Amino acid sequence: MRPAWRLVAVLIAVAVVVVAITLYIGKFLHSPTPVAAGESTSRTANLTLATTAAVGPAGADHPWVSYLVRDHGKWIHSTVFKVPAHSLVHVTLYQYDGNSGLRNPFLSQVQGTLGDQMRVNGKPMRAIPPDDASHTFAVPQMGILVPLKGVPDSAKNPCDEWPCNQKQDHETITFTFRTGKPGRYRWQCFVPCAAGFITGFGGPMSTIGYMDGFVQVT
Repeated sequence: MRPAWRLVAVLIAVAVVVVAITLYIGKFLHSPTPVAAGESTSRTANLTLATTAAVGPAGADHPWVSYLVRDHGKWIHSTVFKVPAHSLVHVTLYQYDGNSGLRNPFLSQVQGTLGDQMRVNGKPMRAIPPDDASHTFAVPQMGILVPLKGVPDSAKNPCDEWPCNQKQDHETITFTFRTGKPGRYRWQCFVPCAAGFITGFGGPMSTIGYMDGFVQVT
């Protein structure tokens, strides 16, 4: 092949490659961006909890103050809750325990829920008097803090030990929070409600299954 024809052949080959690359890049840039699955915030979930001054036989060797969760209509002695990611979680909490009081008044303010508020027996509230607190539901990594109003000392029909029922004196607390990405988030009570332990923060306060646990966002 003569040198001139050889040069022409090389130039044609280069031109074909350039055109192919240009078409590929153009198609890539104009393709629709894929939407990641699970980003919808339209999903909702319900979480029903209870607190009790003493979990009784359900606590086996340790009948301490405790949280419980209702699963498929049955109360379970557990503090590990599973909720969907990128969703609204509606919480109903039946609070059967009396007042313990907060050492830090800042913790008496509702934070991280929709509207930074809760409802106590149907009444919207953004805070409670620090001395009226019995427990808190706090998930620091998610910015959630809900103080739980205690049952008054004047209650005529309190529940001293689980199982409790809604005919007994209690406070019904409801609130909603929004979950984000999947993860395992520690929650806990910040009220020193562990009677019989130094400073009130031992025993059930530091034991999974009683006054702290995990919110598993999946």
